[in-house]
Amino acid sequence: MFPKKQKQAAGADAGPSGSCKRGRQDAQAAPGAESLAEVVEQARRRAAPSVREFKFNKKRVRLLSQESCLQDGALGILYWMSRDQRVQDNWAFLYAQRLALKQQLPLHVCFCLVPKFLEATIRHFGFLLKGLREVAEECGELGIPFHLLQGYAKDVLPGFVTRHGIGGVVTDFSPLRVPLQWVEDVKERLPQDVPLVQVDAHNIVPCWVASSKQEYGARTIRPKIHAQLPEFLTEFPPVVQHPFPAAAPAQPIDWDACYASLEVDRTVSEVKWAAPGTAAGLAVLQAFVTRRLPGYSEYRNNPNKAALSNLSPWFHFGQVSVQRAVLEVRKSRDRHRESVDSFVEEAVIRRELADNFCFYNKSYDQLEGAHDWARDTLRLHARDKREYLYDLQQLEEGKTHDQLWNAAQIQMVREGKMHGFLRMYWAKKILEWTRSPEDALRFAIYLNDRFELDGRDPNGYVGCMWSICGIHDQGWAERNVFGKIRYMNYAGCKRKFNVGQFEHKYRP
Repeated sequence: MFPKKQKQAAGADAGPSGSCKRGRQDAQAAPGAESLAEVVEQARRRAAPSVREFKFNKKRVRLLSQESCLQDGALGILYWMSRDQRVQDNWAFLYAQRLALKQQLPLHVCFCLVPKFLEATIRHFGFLLKGLREVAEECGELGIPFHLLQGYAKDVLPGFVTRHGIGGVVTDFSPLRVPLQWVEDVKERLPQDVPLVQVDAHNIVPCWVASSKQEYGARTIRPKIHAQLPEFLTEFPPVVQHPFPAAAPAQPIDWDACYASLEVDRTVSEVKWAAPGTAAGLAVLQAFVTRRLPGYSEYRNNPNKAALSNLSPWFHFGQVSVQRAVLEVRKSRDRHRESVDSFVEEAVIRRELADNFCFYNKSYDQLEGAHDWARDTLRLHARDKREYLYDLQQLEEGKTHDQLWNAAQIQMVREGKMHGFLRMYWAKKILEWTRSPEDALRFAIYLNDRFELDGRDPNGYVGCMWSICGIHDQGWAERNVFGKIRYMNYAGCKRKFNVGQFEHKYRP
């Protein structure tokens, strides 16, 4: 990809379709976190001195533009960072540096900061901006200019490309409709001779490689992913000091002004337990591997036990690579086989299944996105009498008759993270207590995206769709309101864990 036009060198990168032809802490400071960073850095160096000497798997890359060749006279390569907000362990960043090194060009990185995004609040934007500040500092240490562009990419990115003489653009991948539209808008507005490629830096097996269609469930995608993990679950090479400096440095970033410029709800406060950035995320990973992983398989569905990885905020913002986490967790498989296998199932199979659903189903957050059997059963029971009915405000404030549900909602509002098992119970009760399945899905997604640090994510949409619309599930015994959608109740929770203990911890 991006070989020079009219003088392609032997071994120059080719586009996905073939060769280019001529004429075209836990969150604060976990003990051992520094040693993990050192171990990881050494592992990268053993993989290769830099990405130029690394055998990069081109299946991670797809060409989006008609042009695939770098024009003569290019003054730089650009990585447009979006979903994956980190420097190291980032296949998109690595691919951009590979191109820049081969063409002996400067490498630029930019992030387009939009003033608002769906239901995101200052809780989410604060986490994002503090993580990006760490990215900017790390880029500076590597001689790579980092540019924070304020505005929508279609409005600010093409002009940046022209001003800096950018010869080719690399971006990362999200399956959600708004980021996909951002990419489409930029593609239409880039100069026609500037190639644009996308790299799936979020999934281990790239979304378009794992499957070419919407998968029915985990059982259908699992063998496809496991068959390809040996090819894709590799060590990363390092992003290195870039030897070709840009003609002009990046403009200084006024981070406080950026924070103040956001047009978002500031009443949902930032959380204290989760420190943003890759360094903090690696500290959480280290704490999980050393402390919580041994009990993960046995206790991960018990909200009273500290057994979860707690990595979802850093995964969501791309501040920690899922692939890095899996590489580190798998080192413990001889000692904790069941826990490691359970973590891989959740972090790889279920996570990539969520990306698959959102990529291939454009109604991923609507009742129309459910299977026929689920839509039929929900509509058949839409007018069933509900024993309790709550509006959105009552749900948001945790004012229902169910103290466990209230406690879960309070945990989400306070901490930005609800326990995974309770997220299923929480969403199913919204279906039971609202006037229609459409209202239930809308309320669940709104609350999830407003309060969860990992909201507005394929996992969140699929979680709500699984709970309310039976996605990736099967039909069960028919009952009132739910129809054939899987049912969960308070008594079932009491059999799994000490409900009273959790309710007491998260009292109103």
